[in-house]
Amino acid sequence: MKRPSYVTDKALKTFIKSALEEDIQDGDHSTLSTISGDLKQSAKLLVKQNCILAGVELAEIIFKTFDKNLKVETFIKDGETAKVGDIAFIVTGSARSILSTERLVLNCMQRMSGIATLTHDWDSRLVGTKTKLLDTRKTTPNFRICEKWAVAIGGGTNHRYGLYDMIMLKDNHIDYNGSITNAVKMAKDYIKKNKKKLKIEVETRNLEEVQEAIKAKVDRIMLDNMDVKTMKLAVDMIKGSCESEASGGITRDMLKEIASTGVTYISAGALTHSAENIDLSLKAVK
Repeated sequence: MKRPSYVTDKALKTFIKSALEEDIQDGDHSTLSTISGDLKQSAKLLVKQNCILAGVELAEIIFKTFDKNLKVETFIKDGETAKVGDIAFIVTGSARSILSTERLVLNCMQRMSGIATLTHDWDSRLVGTKTKLLDTRKTTPNFRICEKWAVAIGGGTNHRYGLYDMIMLKDNHIDYNGSITNAVKMAKDYIKKNKKKLKIEVETRNLEEVQEAIKAKVDRIMLDNMDVKTMKLAVDMIKGSCESEASGGITRDMLKEIASTGVTYISAGALTHSAENIDLSLKAVK
């Protein structure tokens, strides 16, 4: 699949460089002490749990960043279903290079595959509706690029990537400013003064705040921790004048009912903070 716009070569290089330095520092001494520098070997990525596979493209980039001479033959691509016993790819080249990158590749792929699998499962609950599933910024520091990429691979839609690409006025912004009206006015003035092209989303906690956000003419209204009945009333009030987003304590079992209210989006931090890693291993080809 096509990479999301935030998965740039520069961003990946920065992430991989930092991750390798964290792990290897002055040398992979287990490998350097026991494996000949001229030994060539192959290893297979073995799937040990049914899943939606994610991180295959990243794995190849990690291998080639560490050692450009490593060759990867891919059998299962990102976003495809993988079953127990499947071989996703075979990497061939320096045995030292394979061993030194093994754990970084597995850490990324196990985590990304877990997120993609959970996202795919949740997103399947929304088939037949117009509501889209969003992730959040509840991600692991310095690993956001992989976690949000995994959501996209699993069929979900990425929310804002960070604090810089959208204005989201949450409860504290509003409380510090005294009202939604004041906060939105300041945000619009900021956008105009700094010549930014940023959408404005406002978090609302009740129908009175929804009405205030509608009058403030924002791009999206978040319906935070509202029950389905209140959410439906809010969507009816909005009448398509802007996007709507259900958020707060979302579970898989709630998805269809929430979508029935007509909200544009459902956002769930669980996609990234509660996904379980998928069991994968890199095994020597004998």
